[in-house]
Order: sequence, then C-alpha cells, then structure tokens
Amino acid sequence: MNYRVEPKFIFTDSRAVPWQDSKLAKGVQVKNLGKANGRALQLVRFELGAVFPRHEHHGPEFIFLLEGDAIQNGHRLMPGWVAVAEQGTIDDSFRSESGCLFLFHYSI
Repeated sequence: MNYRVEPKFIFTDSRAVPWQDSKLAKGVQVKNLGKANGRALQLVRFELGAVFPRHEHHGPEFIFLLEGDAIQNGHRLMPGWVAVAEQGTIDDSFRSESGCLFLFHYSI
C-alpha cells in the first residue's frame, strides 16, 4: 500500500506489494518498491538456477544480497555482499545456483 504524507515522501509497506514475474527472465520475480527522480528500488527473488540474460547497464546499478547466493560476472555474492555496476558495464548471465533475494537500486 502506498500513501503520500507530503510531496517529497512516499512510504510503502513491502509486504503489501505483490510479486510479479520478470518480463525478461524465467524464475525471477520482483516487487516494485518505489520510483523517484529517475531511480527505482526493487526486491528481487531468483528461483534455484534462474539466469538473467546478458544486458548493458544504462545507469549505475546497486545490489545488496539478503539471502542465498548469486554469481555476477564470475564473482559469487553471499548475504551481506554489495555489488555496484557502473553505467556502461555489461552483465553476462547473472544467475543464482541456490536461489536468492536481493535489493536492487537502478536507473529507470
């Protein structure tokens, strides 16, 4: 549920936001938690073995891994790890062997 308290603040109860299947990868679901000033925040869940296709970052992207593991360009991320991808970097087969959950902050 979203509600505005004043023009510069938006508050969201993430538990009330439904999971949606990714349009780009099978076995990936997202919760859209908010957007402002050309940036967005998602909670992302990868099922066991899910793979996100090769893509270029059109702005910086930030990942904070909460649960499970993920592999990004050969680097294994575990809970508590942060990955920052600068604009222009290319992700090749971001995947999770055991499934994972992470916060994702990116440019719209």
